[in-house]
Amino acid sequence: MKIILLFTGKTEESYLKEGIDIYSKRVERYIPHEIKIINERKKKFTAGNSLPVSGHSSYVVCLDEKGDKLSSVDFAKFLEKIMNQGYKELVFVTGGAYGFTERETLRADRLLSLSKMTFSHQMVRLILVEQIYRALTIIRGEPYHHR
Repeated sequence: MKIILLFTGKTEESYLKEGIDIYSKRVERYIPHEIKIINERKKKFTAGNSLPVSGHSSYVVCLDEKGDKLSSVDFAKFLEKIMNQGYKELVFVTGGAYGFTERETLRADRLLSLSKMTFSHQMVRLILVEQIYRALTIIRGEPYHHR
């Protein structure tokens, strides 16, 4: 399985780019992954033209404030479950500054919220990559996450 991080728009802040790069390299030690950027002006996720992913072989998670809120341990359990179900890709999609419309989430298999708090759409990218890394270390029983 491969993890795809589908980000809407470029990450502008250098400190966020650096953090994303650091955790992205750590994630790569565990599982192949790729970051793809969607130009916000060209973004058209509608019922007829859904998220740009590989059909039924992909499990799609949209990060949305209305989504499920999981602890890091529960997120690790979720990730492990999806990894064991035979999907070709696990796709995490972040929206732009205004998130998703209701129609844009139609293709999502799950909506996930990273917190009850609101973060900038660029900051969410760093938090997501760190949480994926944390989940992978939890799955492996490694000491990164303190219980």
